[in-house]
Amino acid sequence: MDVSLLIRQRLKELGLEQKDLAAAAEVTESYISQLLARKKTPPAPGRTDIYEKIGRILKLPSGELSHLADLQRKEALRKKVAEPSRPLFKECRGLILRKCDPVQEKELRRIFEKEPFGELERLVTQKLLDVAQEVAKDELESGEWPELSAQIGNRSYENCVSFLDAIIESWDIDLKTFGMEVVLKGSLKRFEFAEREPQPPFAIEPGLEQFLQDKSLSGDATSEEVEFLKALKFKGKQPSPIYYYRELQNLRDPLHFLPAATP
Repeated sequence: MDVSLLIRQRLKELGLEQKDLAAAAEVTESYISQLLARKKTPPAPGRTDIYEKIGRILKLPSGELSHLADLQRKEALRKKVAEPSRPLFKECRGLILRKCDPVQEKELRRIFEKEPFGELERLVTQKLLDVAQEVAKDELESGEWPELSAQIGNRSYENCVSFLDAIIESWDIDLKTFGMEVVLKGSLKRFEFAEREPQPPFAIEPGLEQFLQDKSLSGDATSEEVEFLKALKFKGKQPSPIYYYRELQNLRDPLHFLPAATP
């Protein structure tokens, strides 16, 4: 039994209407109607108290609705993202080449066209899809980026382009080592495919070390954001902890980034 079916069943048993439920849950009747018609995905239990409000008016045990909603969302998500991705050849290739580093585009285009969906194109396409799928899964579970729900829910062969375009900002690859860098919405991921000699420990700037120790400044910084801050280089200057805090805010501010170029 899913959330919508259980709610409809209890409404009938108790002789209640949708407007009664909407008033108790402090939402619009239209929202309840869409939820019961399965036009809206049940919201993440950890981000709303709607289930407790509905549970009280429907005289359900505390936590039953939220537990059912959590199971329903996880099952729906598993079905949506577990399906193996397939390339879109021409359309997907065009998007991937448009997103790659401009310096590499000519050579990559030559390789892709010489051997359609060969080893290199397979490697790049699959890695970008894996990264985008991982990000979309995390964001959907947390309730963020609701506009992606429809795209993930329609992960058809033809929908791959819009799915990648919504998440991947740019990418680059080292054709000697096949190491890849993928820039997402405000974060950077690196992947290595070749064996390398161990590198000496990375020296952390004193200001960055102080920034990381001060949880009032760095408490909510993600691992990707910290790696970005570590990669910043300075000649003859020693940034303060406040500098790194401001750099972190700049990185998160969408106004500081240009929209992706359109073909």
